[in-house]
Amino acid sequence: MRTPRASSIPAPVDTDGLLRRIVSAVGRKIDDFAHHTPSRFAVIIFTSIILLWTTIYMLPISSADGTVTPFHEALFTAVSTICVTGLSVVDMATHWSGFGHFMVFLGMQVGAIGVLTLASIMGAIVTRRLGLRQKLVAASDSNALRTHAGPVSESQAVKLGDIGGILTTVAISLVIIETCIALLIIPRLLIAGEPLWDAILDGFFWATSAFTNTGFMPTSTGIEPFATDAWMLTCLATAVFLGSLGFPVIFALTRWVKTKQRISVHVKLTLSTTVLLFVLGAVAIYFLEGDNPETIGAQNPWFRPVTAGFMSAMTRSGGFSTIDLADADPATMLAMQMLMFVGGGSASTAGGIKVTTLAILFLAAFAEAKGVNDIQAFGRRIPNDVLRLAVSVTLWGATIVAVSSISLMHFASVPFDEALFEAISAFATCGLSTGLTGDLPEQGAYILSITMWLGRVGTVTMAAALASSEHKQLFRLPEERIIVG
Repeated sequence: MRTPRASSIPAPVDTDGLLRRIVSAVGRKIDDFAHHTPSRFAVIIFTSIILLWTTIYMLPISSADGTVTPFHEALFTAVSTICVTGLSVVDMATHWSGFGHFMVFLGMQVGAIGVLTLASIMGAIVTRRLGLRQKLVAASDSNALRTHAGPVSESQAVKLGDIGGILTTVAISLVIIETCIALLIIPRLLIAGEPLWDAILDGFFWATSAFTNTGFMPTSTGIEPFATDAWMLTCLATAVFLGSLGFPVIFALTRWVKTKQRISVHVKLTLSTTVLLFVLGAVAIYFLEGDNPETIGAQNPWFRPVTAGFMSAMTRSGGFSTIDLADADPATMLAMQMLMFVGGGSASTAGGIKVTTLAILFLAAFAEAKGVNDIQAFGRRIPNDVLRLAVSVTLWGATIVAVSSISLMHFASVPFDEALFEAISAFATCGLSTGLTGDLPEQGAYILSITMWLGRVGTVTMAAALASSEHKQLFRLPEERIIVG
């Protein structure tokens, strides 16, 4: 007799267990990659989000007329949204559908969080915990020195133990500040005649656009109906100012209110420099434009300081403008370019080289003039590696602006003054424009898209991401002095 064959039916596969193992393995890979190269991880996450938004903007459902938005226009809008810039090559109020406007609103919230903070949150979601590696990634958003090899002093504004509180502050401040500003704006919109539901939606859009320092406007009329409305302008300027301070500063001030803990030098330097630049900018705009009938010269004398202060606040990276910048005095434009290039605070929704970078450069110059070896501020010594980082950020920022301006002049046939203004506005993710952006050819849209991307990612983060490896130098070369100045 022949022995019956064994059944050839395969054993059932544990698909659930296999899926869990795959997810766990992918999570470990991402966790390791984020730990060893946090800058690259941040750039990949940030760029992937921009490409995702570009794809969404190209869908027919995103446009008001149901057509496909050209790639360069969708890319420019996605970069401007995620980089919280506010520049636009299309009419933002009429081009996009309700779904498109919602994606703009959501994109501003995502972009406001910050590159490395966003990367740490994504890593924590994948690994289901906020461990040391995620904290290191998030800490790099407030201290770019962490992107390099070697020990980092914890005697700074944001310590690793504060990272959980910083991430909480990011989420809570976005909700609370935007809601408070929206509640102040909505009654004004109702008085202007908007229906209740439209006033609510537009109120939150205005508040989000202001706090994230983006500058997008929900209506086709823009800010023109409120050009002489002190209440509306004050609400928007306050939101821009708070957003430009930076989440570490908001966290430190909140902690100081609760515990009276000592305020760090970073917070003091950010606040003092921001206020000083705001006052100097307002005074400069007031006196330079006071006799210009095309801008604030035609306004009531009592309202001119309001407009000057509002425009000074917008150079922090706000992007709203109640005057036609094309009619402004060239001296005013130059002053605004300088303020835009500086921008707001570190780890904030604002762009630029940051106010603390400018402060460090001036403090170093004062120390050199007085013959003091150390850079000092508020009774503390600032290490030299911070000065080296400030110089690097400033030089790389100036290089990016120069290359962008030259490229616009060559490929888009743009005059020098307009090219420089748009390039600085894009790099500083400010959004102020002379009107050139809406008339840019396709090449110009790509140039400014790259400029906005570099400005938001950050020169230090990008440099660290491009570095193939970080080597520890075990020797020092012989010293030789050169002539400087």
